[in-house]
Parts: sequence; structure tokens; C-alpha cells
Amino acid sequence: MADERFHVYDTTLRDGAQQEGLNLTVADKLAVARHLDSLGVGFIEGGWPGANPKDTEFFKRARTELDLKHAQLAAFGATRRAGVKAADDPLVAALRESGAPVVTLVAKSHDRHVELALRTTLQENLAMIRDTVSHLRAGGQRVFLDAEHFFDGYKSNPAYALEVIRTAAEAGADVIALCDTNGGMLPDELAEIVLDAVRTSARVGIHCHDDTGCAVANTLAAVKAGATHVQGCANGYGERSGNANLFTVVANLQLKRGFDLVPAGALADMTRIAHAITEVTNVTPNSHAPYVGTSAFAHKAGLHASAIKVDPNLYQHIDPAQVGNDMRMLVSDMAGRASVELKGRELGYSLTPEHTKTLVERVKDLESRGFTFEAADASFELLLRDTVHGQRKRHFEVESWRVIVERTKGGELVSEATVKLHAKGERIVATGEGNGPVNALDKAVRLALEQLYPDLAKLELVDYKVRILEGTHGTDAITRVLITSSDDRAEWATVGVAENIIDASWQALEQAVTYGLLRAGHETH
Repeated sequence: MADERFHVYDTTLRDGAQQEGLNLTVADKLAVARHLDSLGVGFIEGGWPGANPKDTEFFKRARTELDLKHAQLAAFGATRRAGVKAADDPLVAALRESGAPVVTLVAKSHDRHVELALRTTLQENLAMIRDTVSHLRAGGQRVFLDAEHFFDGYKSNPAYALEVIRTAAEAGADVIALCDTNGGMLPDELAEIVLDAVRTSARVGIHCHDDTGCAVANTLAAVKAGATHVQGCANGYGERSGNANLFTVVANLQLKRGFDLVPAGALADMTRIAHAITEVTNVTPNSHAPYVGTSAFAHKAGLHASAIKVDPNLYQHIDPAQVGNDMRMLVSDMAGRASVELKGRELGYSLTPEHTKTLVERVKDLESRGFTFEAADASFELLLRDTVHGQRKRHFEVESWRVIVERTKGGELVSEATVKLHAKGERIVATGEGNGPVNALDKAVRLALEQLYPDLAKLELVDYKVRILEGTHGTDAITRVLITSSDDRAEWATVGVAENIIDASWQALEQAVTYGLLRAGHETH
């Protein structure tokens, strides 16, 4: 259960779900809650029961479908309405009946918001806080209070903002989380205000938004000033610029400040959990995210690689394994011998000095013509294999391919591709139709090869990117195509470059199929 000395409180399912384009079903919310619990957070805010049917259903299903090992569920809601008893307010009743052991109440702490948004008096707002907290406490629920717009409110009327804290604490609220709701604070000013709030003797928490890019820094500053409860969202989700990234906050506090926040071994699972949550939310993961991003420990410059070859800690602030991530070497035109050697070692190859020299020269030459290998690891591995073997080795040889795009009288576009291949001593001709020339080529290759290599049935083209590079004129420019493919275990990327977009696509597609067959264990010829 949660460590009472310091709280880690996640609000992904409520505040994070307000991110533009992020829509969670009840099943999604239950899945995310399980992932957060496996990390070991102390509290998971499930939503606002009574405010919408989805959140009400979540709490109902959570009673029987969530078996939380570490976290407690928190129900979010508002204080009673002005002029209504807490016991008679239907939204307060929904919080009571949610089954959540913890209730987090949002309350106004900015005087202008009280008068203009709530349209009530400052004293009535304090009474609303006092009555609602004491009512829920009397019913056996633990109460936290989110002091909304606290920092802006403090700058407008510090005495009133601090009185909100005192009122909530005296009524029985365990924690008063100070909210930088507009996300406009900077760390030094925020820390000074938190220090003043801590002097009230109430237990203070922090809830930051990232509109200045300082949400994580503000959270750390608040902790240093005395906050013992941090709120944030998985992967920094949230409306506008997002909330404090809870993964970054936890890793910083545990690895840099010596806090013991999550169970033993859980931090080493953080990268997997971060990516698992992106799969549920269907939000593209930020590859540059601190600690858990795929580029967080990726090294490109040759100078870095030379140093890392001696000691990885020379260019890494922690061992990536501490958060379940890996060091990656990126191969590009900036690469030197050390980068290629380390990348080869990462892929399981022991390169001779001559292999390394040849590879460096080939990479620099190809990238000068538009190829990119830092984004296409599979293409680099095929290049590496060809260099080691001294010749091009593949599972099939291409005799020719052709694509026809026809627009019918009715306006329908039909793409048809024909490929002629040689594989395992056979000449194979196959034709495929698709919703575009690349899709048609993909289907034609599968039809040609699946009879010899059934594993291709698992291969899936999951992403296709086109970039126009420098050229003489717009339509004569060099085209680079990146294709991401997957089987039932992993993803890989391949690259093709040509003046013709279909030719570039074919190069990337042919490599994708070849790499997929290598992963399946088929020998090349």
C-alpha cells in the first residue's frame, strides 16, 4: 500500500484523459490502472463519478475487476454547491457511493474565481470546503483537496489562498495539493509560495501543468520546499501542454534525490509500462521522453561513441537498465569507427577493422545520397551482413516488377502490381491489387513468396513515411521512403531512396521482407 511518508498520486485517468485526441473507454481505464499499479504508485485517480456515465461505470467495475496490489483508487469531485448542504448534493452523494477509499475534492483558492466563476462569496466558498470535507470524513472516506488556481490565487490574495489550506486541513483533509492550474509558474517563484503554504502546518502536495515547460522542474522545486505528495500523469498526458510527467518525476526523485517511492524492481519496469500505456491510449510515444523514450539513451555523434566505447557513463547520466531502457547506437553520416563497432556489437556481430572501415565509408556515401540509417536499423543490419559476407545475400532475386494505376470511368482508382522473382530455384510471377501502388506491391510479393515462406503471413506493414529531399525541381526531387514493419514479436524499419517514389518504396519493401525472413530464421542464398 501507499507509503504515508510520501505520496505518488497519478491522475492520468482524469486529468490526463483531457488531452486533445485521447479518448479512453472504461476497459482502457481499467487497463491503464493495472499498469500504474504494477509500477507501484500510491494513488490512482479514476475520474469523476456522477459527472459522466463512463466514470461512474469505471468505479462500479473497479470494485470487482481491479485487484490493486499497491495503489488506492481516488474519486475526483467538487465541493458542494453554494447554498446546499453537502448531504443533499447529488454530486457529493456520487463520491460517497463510488466505493473509492479516497476522495479528491477540487476547490477554488483564487478569490476572483470564487466571485466570478462560482458566483458566491469568499466566506461561502470556505464553508463549502469545510462542510464537504467533514461530511465525507464522517462517512469514513479519506479526503484530499486540490486547491485549484492556488498560485495565481496566492499572487492575487495570499491571505485568502492560505485560508483555504487551513480550512481544508482543520476540516479533516489529509493533503492539500497546490495546483498550478494555468501552468504559468516558474520554479523559483513557485518554491517560495510552497514554503509559505507549508508554514500553515497542513500537509502540502503539488499538481503542475506544463504550459511553461516547467511542470517536472516545478514539482521537484515544490518537493524541496516541503511538499510530500506529488501528482502527475503517465507520459505527461493532459490538456494543452500536458501535466507533469509522473514517470520523469518518480525517476528523478528516486534516482537523483534518494527517495524510495516504488517497490523494489518496479523502476526497472518503467519503460515497459510507459510504452504499454501508449498502446492502450493509442497515442504515439514521445521517443525523446526522459528515461523511457527510445532516444533517451541513443548516441549518434562519433565523438560520443568513442567515449562510450571506453565507459558508457561518460555520456549517460544513469545506467539505462535502472529504468528498463537500453543504450542505442545510431548510425549516420556523423558516425565514426566507434559508432559502427558498437552498433555491430549491439546486433551481435564482431567486426574486423577492415569491415568497420568499409561500413563507415558505405554509410557516409549512402547518407550523402539521402539514405538514413539512424531511423532504419534493419536496413543497416542488412548492409552490415552484406559487408561481413562480402556479397549481397537475400532469400529471393528480383527479375522485374511493374505497377499500373488505373482510374476507371466511375472515378475509382485501382492499383495493380506484378512481380517476377526467383527463389529456392523457382521462377515465380505474381500479381496483386491494392488501395495504392505500395499496397499492391506488398500484396504481390506476399503472393509470390508465401507459398515458399509461410512466415510472411505474420508480416505487417504498420507505417509508411515519405520525405522529399533536395532536387533540381519539385517533382524531380529525390524521394526517401521509410517503412515500418512488424511480425508478432517486434517492429523494424527499412529505407529506400530514389528519384521515383515507387522505386524508393520497393527498395524499402524488399528489405522489410528480407529482414522479416531473417528474423524467422530462414537462411539467405
